[in-house]
Amino acid sequence: MKAGDFRSKAVIVGVAESDLGETPQLTELQLHAQAAVRALADAGMRKDEVDGILSVTSARQVRMPAVQVAEYLKIVPAFTDSTMIGGASFEAMVQHAAMAIAAGVCSTCLITYGSTQRSRAARSLAGTAAEQWLPVSQFDTPYGLPMMVGAYALAAQRHMHLYGTRLEQLAEVAVAARRWASMNPLAFSRDPLTVEEVLASPFISSPLHRRDCCLVTDGGGAVVMTTVERAARLSRQPVYLWGSAETHTHGSITQMPDLTVTPAAITGPAAFRSAGIAPADIDVAEIYDSFTITALMSLEDLGFCKKGEGGAFVEGGRIAPGGSFPMNTHGGGLSFTHPGMFGIFLIIEAVRQLRGECGERQAGVVNLALCHGTGGALSSGSTLILGREPR
Repeated sequence: MKAGDFRSKAVIVGVAESDLGETPQLTELQLHAQAAVRALADAGMRKDEVDGILSVTSARQVRMPAVQVAEYLKIVPAFTDSTMIGGASFEAMVQHAAMAIAAGVCSTCLITYGSTQRSRAARSLAGTAAEQWLPVSQFDTPYGLPMMVGAYALAAQRHMHLYGTRLEQLAEVAVAARRWASMNPLAFSRDPLTVEEVLASPFISSPLHRRDCCLVTDGGGAVVMTTVERAARLSRQPVYLWGSAETHTHGSITQMPDLTVTPAAITGPAAFRSAGIAPADIDVAEIYDSFTITALMSLEDLGFCKKGEGGAFVEGGRIAPGGSFPMNTHGGGLSFTHPGMFGIFLIIEAVRQLRGECGERQAGVVNLALCHGTGGALSSGSTLILGREPR
């Protein structure tokens, strides 16, 4: 198979979230299953048609997540994947599923995620020995760096130093996300938010304020992919994979080659090359916003503006409703939901925008959408370019 051949052979036909917000009555497996059942219903497919399982969880104690999800759903797969590169895992899994379907290994893949992070009262490393998350962290922990926010704060401070990025510009990212969330009935935080309120919130790790940081919620999501031939027999409009790329550049933030250059600088150009389009062709962007600086630097590295110009790019409501660059139209991880890892929700929203299903927050006619996931300490990146028509 030549590079890129898989893109014309597999499509996304179903997406859904589980219950979101705070769900103490549900386990992680139940959130996986709830999202899976809803996504299959969205696709108009049966569980017994699934022969590929791709699952991951943010809970450190869960071993072999795809195995556990498959057992819970009573599915014996021909293809399985538990790729764990943090929040970028799900964009990578879409690429993996497409390759498996194109190769004939399986015909229908179910990608799932579930997390009870809020009910467990935990951010990703709170109360967890750092070396259990990443062995090299044993060399960082004695110096007191709070993870993950400390890593992103280092990147934000460096970006401000090199390029003059201002706290007000970072706050614009959070305000835009909240404006989108106000139109999303599923969003966790929908109250009005101003730049002044972001700046008045307490510092968590300078220069990042509390409102510069993502939510902590429960929730899950699922994506169904199948062959183009099978999709033709379904009533749901398929979404096509135009381009994709994935990478990771480091584990520990101390090993990041450049604190202001994310893996998106590799995956963005690669995905655009594989799709045969340019950033200007994108109608809507769904970009990981674990912190405001994450989204700002990703915009630069994906090619939507030059390095160092992200702050100016987001000013004046450009990425908010009514702006010229609709981004994170569900409210993002800053205001919609963020159950440990957010990447699957980027895909779900992009698919709905392409299908024209987003109601008040619909960004007009969307022909091409970009999803970009970020994982770890700015460690990994995966980029998808999705289209409503085949390439």
